[in-house]
Amino acid sequence: MIKIVIVEDDEYLREEIIMTFKKKGYSVSGISSFAAPEQDILKLQPDLVVLDLNLPGKSGFELCRWLKARTSFPILILTARDTLNDELTALGLGADDFLVKPCHPDRLLARAGRLLQTYGKVKSVIQCGKLSLDTDTYKLIVKDSYRILPETEGKILRLLMEKHPRLVSRAELFSAVWGTDEFVDENILQVNMTRLRKSLGEMGIGNIVLTIRGQGYRLEVSDL
Repeated sequence: MIKIVIVEDDEYLREEIIMTFKKKGYSVSGISSFAAPEQDILKLQPDLVVLDLNLPGKSGFELCRWLKARTSFPILILTARDTLNDELTALGLGADDFLVKPCHPDRLLARAGRLLQTYGKVKSVIQCGKLSLDTDTYKLIVKDSYRILPETEGKILRLLMEKHPRLVSRAELFSAVWGTDEFVDENILQVNMTRLRKSLGEMGIGNIVLTIRGQGYRLEVSDL
């Protein structure tokens, strides 16, 4: 999951920004101590930093320069300082974008999304309950653990997650995973479903795929 760090000393504004990103499915953390913010940011290993300029102790300008000299993630400046000189200084220090607050949440999300896409961090992720599946790599994340699923298992789980809580028929699975339901050995689905359940079992969730006799399969994730 994409990680975003908000560096803002105004507690209420920081929480508002955090909620804006969380509602879009991002993993978000806020920096609330400014004794050594650069070290706190590095520990969080973000994919994007939203940075204020007026901070206690080290200024946002200094922090931007320090981070850009040592890291590769994008930095989006969000500040009340609205002069051209402030913007040019921040960009000159390596900031990737500059927004003046108050800023509409949709504008902030759009600019952040563009930076993440530019830096190659935007992935196709679908969620179902506490399951997150990257549909590019079939990396399954459950709470604090993850597993890379083989392609066929990943395709099966993807369809089950996309259709949840609806039942998925065998015909739908054959079509989505193998491209057709003609001339496909019926046993191949059972074999791969068994493999998927084994993979899920190794993550402690082997019972989430239910078989509906004579109809198909569906996910049960309410107990996760």
